[in-house]
Amino acid sequence: MPSLKILFLTYQGDMAGSTNSIAMLATDLANRGHQIYLGCRRESLIYQMLEGSKVHLIAMTFAGKLDFQNMRQIKSAVETYQIQLINAQSSWDRYTSILAKWRYKLPIKIIHTRRQRPLSIGGFLQNFLYNKGADGFVAVSNGVADGLKKMGLNASKIKVIYNGTPRDKYQNLDQAQTEVLRQKFQINPNDFVIGCISRRKQQEQILQALALVDYPVQLIFVGIRKEADLEKWLDKLPAIHQVYFEGEVGANEILHYYPLFDIKILASNMEGLSQSLLEAMAMEVPVIATDAAGNPDLIKREVNGLLFQEGNIKELASTITRLKENPKLRQALATQGKKTALVDFSLDNTVKGYEKYFEDILKQ
Repeated sequence: MPSLKILFLTYQGDMAGSTNSIAMLATDLANRGHQIYLGCRRESLIYQMLEGSKVHLIAMTFAGKLDFQNMRQIKSAVETYQIQLINAQSSWDRYTSILAKWRYKLPIKIIHTRRQRPLSIGGFLQNFLYNKGADGFVAVSNGVADGLKKMGLNASKIKVIYNGTPRDKYQNLDQAQTEVLRQKFQINPNDFVIGCISRRKQQEQILQALALVDYPVQLIFVGIRKEADLEKWLDKLPAIHQVYFEGEVGANEILHYYPLFDIKILASNMEGLSQSLLEAMAMEVPVIATDAAGNPDLIKREVNGLLFQEGNIKELASTITRLKENPKLRQALATQGKKTALVDFSLDNTVKGYEKYFEDILKQ
């Protein structure tokens, strides 16, 4: 396959699973011999993550959907590096990439990647802009693809390419770091520990379910701090439970939390295809997630994880108890979950999918 010249754009690129997904995709494509450029904010986390890699970083402003300076920056990058295709990752750069193409008559293809279920129905102007200006849309799951179709995007332009995770990410982890955490939380061999690694989603549902659980549980939230709207649910918990809030944790540290967990729960109705679920499954932690958005693409009920209906707190509580009381089921789900993450949803599959799709779009 000939070397491609691709410009990735993201105005976000801070603490989120999408940041890791974009960074891994860009890095692997660059390692496969393609000329990969990333336009992002210099102060963003993804800029720091990719410094020193084969990905060429371009500092951009991203001040809004109508950022004319950003449009000029995109024009300059396209002309300087002879970019063939732009892959826009977030809302502002979806606008500025199309408007830059039209304003400066740039000879490029544009693909939008959508990494979570659309939060609103697209209006006429937005749908016109996207359908007219973008050559294709990548949805990271069928759940996201369905949301894009309902939003009004051209179904014939939507391609599902699943997020993936790299096998080498989980090798040579420092067990001593996990032991430091184990001592920090005073976790004993017989303790039952639930983990939730996620930015703010619907964590209150986990707390509501825990209020219905009558045996001691240690619950560790990574990615959020204790917020005022969670206090009322914390106040209703039986005294036998312990809840910890770790706030934002660096990508290099997060993996050391998973061995602490007996199960991992993701309460969210907006996931594209969750990196934190992939991480848990790759590390043989049984998973429970909301039966919504992209979660069912990854989790097959009773095979590699369990699902609960959004807002059904009793179902979530009984699912937690079921796994607590059934170590054999936990092990079976963990074993199959590892295969799902490292084989079926490998990063190699993701990169090859994008590579082929980019090539197909450029032939149009």
